[in-house]
Amino acid sequence: MTLPNTATSDFEVLWNRAIPYEQFISQAKENRALWEGVYQTAKIPPWALERACEHGKPVRLLVIAEDWCGDASSTVPVLARLGDLAGCLEMRMIPRDENPVLMDRYLTNGSRSIPIVIALDANFGELGHWGPRPPEIQAWVMEHMATVPSDERYKYVRRWYAKDQGKSTLRAVLALLP
Repeated sequence: MTLPNTATSDFEVLWNRAIPYEQFISQAKENRALWEGVYQTAKIPPWALERACEHGKPVRLLVIAEDWCGDASSTVPVLARLGDLAGCLEMRMIPRDENPVLMDRYLTNGSRSIPIVIALDANFGELGHWGPRPPEIQAWVMEHMATVPSDERYKYVRRWYAKDQGKSTLRAVLALLP
């Protein structure tokens, strides 16, 4: 989903302000162990590595997130691991709360849900975006938002992410690539 009237130069400025994943983790105040654990245990399937670089051009992933976000800590480390292994993907992080104008371009049902992953080409043109969750778990969350208490929803979502092992996130983000 590419937004109309999004200036390429805006993304270049944002990219240059964004920080590498490792720096983001080193500055994390919340959930650092979870972020690190998901990264360390992430297993990138061969199909994901192949798909990431099959177009032969570098791709940048600009990720809007905050360290306190459970969905981000369950998905973004998998993408970071993919980027580290693939070589053709570079990922940088930009904080949601410090970038409300950017975040407001990518609202989910009117809310500032994160993470949002914006795929950019070599010239900082938007290829598309993804987030905040894989469609399967997003549908469950939306269906149960009003009826399941937040702590129970969180436990269910964490179990789902553990079982999925990042495969749904990888499929969705890699589908953005040309």
